[in-house]
Amino acid sequence: MKTAKLTVPIVIALLCCRDTACGDDWPQWMGPERDSVYRETGIVSRIPESGLEILWRVPVSGGYSGPAVSGGRVFLTDYVVASGKSTNNPGGRDDMTGVERVLCFSADTGEELWSVEYDRPYSLSYANGPRATPTVDGERVYVLGAEGDLLCLKTRSGELVWKKQLADEYHVETPIWGHAAHPLVHGDLLYCLAGGEGSVAIALNKLTGETEWQALSASEIGYCPPTIRKLGGQEQLLIWHADGLNALDPVTGEVSWSYPLKPRYGMSIAAPQLSGNRLYASGIGETSAMIELDAQGHPENTLWTGKPKIGLYSGNATPIFHDGVVYGSDCGTGQMIAVNAQDGSRYWETYQLTTGGKRRASHGTTFLVKHEDKYILFAETGDLIFAKLSADGFEELGRMHVLEPTSECFGRDVVWSHPALANRCLFARNDQELVCVSLAAEQ
Repeated sequence: MKTAKLTVPIVIALLCCRDTACGDDWPQWMGPERDSVYRETGIVSRIPESGLEILWRVPVSGGYSGPAVSGGRVFLTDYVVASGKSTNNPGGRDDMTGVERVLCFSADTGEELWSVEYDRPYSLSYANGPRATPTVDGERVYVLGAEGDLLCLKTRSGELVWKKQLADEYHVETPIWGHAAHPLVHGDLLYCLAGGEGSVAIALNKLTGETEWQALSASEIGYCPPTIRKLGGQEQLLIWHADGLNALDPVTGEVSWSYPLKPRYGMSIAAPQLSGNRLYASGIGETSAMIELDAQGHPENTLWTGKPKIGLYSGNATPIFHDGVVYGSDCGTGQMIAVNAQDGSRYWETYQLTTGGKRRASHGTTFLVKHEDKYILFAETGDLIFAKLSADGFEELGRMHVLEPTSECFGRDVVWSHPALANRCLFARNDQELVCVSLAAEQ
């Protein structure tokens, strides 16, 4: 591994920025609370026809992982290919050689502050690069590579604190679409999906990397990130693997309950969404369940499950469940769909907010973030869209093209990476560049 040294002026500038008016951070996938809610104020209410100001662009290489922003820094992972080619064959693995990298940039200027790289052969389907967004916790950043390389680095220098190789340590084959479950820090523990008998979910000491507990067995680990939610007044760790949804005690790993829910191809991807006492999980193959929880936070009743024209079936992007409506992009049709949480009926559906086309587009993807009374969308076309969403329909509040779609899926070009929103800016990446767009009300 190698790291670049910080210069004194950059350190001083970052310290000043952190202590004054840099704004909110986005230190992990889907934001500080992992709920895809952006809480910063002073944001434009709509996108003007002329677009928003692009503050900087910097070159990067391939990957699906999103950026994380914390303490005036942007953290990103990518893959630099040495040999081989990704054919994006959903049914087979491509063998490639290259290096995975962890990159750290100044959030203000895009200047590279440090980088870490390591050799990593790939044997994956859709082998563009890493999938998991870095997770920043104070002075440390945790990154998970596509083949299971788990690193803890110092945020200021990139110095290695500890590392693990999940596939080797737990004696499992890397999932065909790579390790994609974004690491989660909660208290003193770091949660990841590993695999193997009794170790689908693991909890590590975040300072040392030592295993504190491991739990669950399944036919496959799936791709769904661990999340913690309060169920029945108690914090529970939600793990959705290829065979079912599980709630665990975050401290001990003891399983509180399990609910059978098997998506097609082992593709549990989107994190289950909680609203009140209702929990919604959905995935490919018309797999979904709207579950009512009892006072103890255990499944009590299933309101409805997946059927044609009922619900939505999430792929790459986790839906948002708000005020009795579930909004999300459907991996079957490729549309943005609004669903009645009570019975699963669809209020409306549109391609305008996803692919921009008029025909079915498998795995059509838009990443949704709620901000005050509107939503910020980043579509697979590379478009940034502001919109109001409700059961009655949607109203666009402007859009602009931010990035070229540089990946391919089923014959169309896509960009599949969740953006970060911090410091009154949007940070987004494709396989060629990382871009920062100002969202400040005063442009």
